[in-house]
Amino acid sequence: MTLSVLPWLGGAVVAVAAGFLAALLPRRRARADGRKVAWSAARAAIHDATVSRDAAATPVPEAERLLARAELLAAAPGGGADAAREAAAHARRADELWRAGA
Repeated sequence: MTLSVLPWLGGAVVAVAAGFLAALLPRRRARADGRKVAWSAARAAIHDATVSRDAAATPVPEAERLLARAELLAAAPGGGADAAREAAAHARRADELWRAGA
């Protein structure tokens, strides 16, 4: 009796493990893709703010501080999507300040 139950038990363990992996792997891949997209947007925002800074006629200390904060977040290793969104927000605000000339 015990020998006939072992294959069923093994099959059940394999089925549960396969189901777990089938649910986990796409979520991990989506999270990694989201992080890549967020950092790409953050780098683009930092670049735009840098261009606006270089084109500005007058210095804007608040915008300089925001851009420095965004660049610091971007330089930190291992930042997640939240850090990327924060860096992008700082860079966009700095860009707005330089464009307004305030």
